[in-house]
Amino acid sequence: MLALMEMVVPGVSTRKVTEITETLCGASFSKSTVSSLCAGLDPRVRAFNERRLTAEYPFVWVDALVLTVRAEDRVVPKAALIATGIRADGVREILGIEIGDSESCAAWDDCFKGLKARGLQGVLWVISDSHAGLVEAARKHFQGVAWQRCQVHLMRNLLGHTSSRHRAEVATYAKRIFQANDIAEARTHLAAFVTRFEKSAPKTVACLEDGFEDAMSVIVLPEKYRKRLRTTNLQERLNEEIRRRERVIRIFPNAASALRLLGALLAEQHESWAGRHYLDMNEFHEWLATRHPAATPDNVVSLS
Repeated sequence: MLALMEMVVPGVSTRKVTEITETLCGASFSKSTVSSLCAGLDPRVRAFNERRLTAEYPFVWVDALVLTVRAEDRVVPKAALIATGIRADGVREILGIEIGDSESCAAWDDCFKGLKARGLQGVLWVISDSHAGLVEAARKHFQGVAWQRCQVHLMRNLLGHTSSRHRAEVATYAKRIFQANDIAEARTHLAAFVTRFEKSAPKTVACLEDGFEDAMSVIVLPEKYRKRLRTTNLQERLNEEIRRRERVIRIFPNAASALRLLGALLAEQHESWAGRHYLDMNEFHEWLATRHPAATPDNVVSLS
């Protein structure tokens, strides 16, 4: 029975599970039987998704995946809201998952409320894309915390506003800004960007000026931390792993089954990260000690 449940975690469909058991064991299990057995994953998912968060998490990534779920006689989109954090000792954890109706402010509000109720604390940076509902909810729950807007997503936005003949040059100029050594150098490159493209690509310039401060939030940190914190790549790689397995199912029979499968996958990944340091935090803590503990770091746009 346990083997049947574990087959579903990697994304094996109930139909394929039935076929495998018939071939290997000579026994036949109906789809409904397999689905019932998979409900045995619920305690594991609950234990993972409702566990108490006892550490401090200076860096938190948040992102959403859109899923397809059956609701009565319709097929509707749902959003899997996922949060990942780096503890103060540098160990990476998956903090939790919520299934919401959409990526709305209300859905993220419930997600953040749940994380804080479980003990989420010590957050200094939230890293995400610029989805309006997400940012609005983050401002409500993480006042005074710095927001790092994903530079990869901002680059995509810039290129989306740019005609094909200017895209390569826009990307080159934008990379100089994102790879600057400090905020003064970044502003110098921003000025050069504006001068070069204010006539040929005014929407691109407006987009960059609007997102510049948020995208450069982590530049105040020691250089060794910037590369990993300036984008949502950490979360995107996790999303890709989920997509690889979720693609087998395509349409979840209900929201509970989506939470069951994705929660089991994330619990499995979380366990594989246990005790492994993603970041050496010594230099970060030395840097932090030079700041007033109640102050937002210089040049950082907070979520207040």
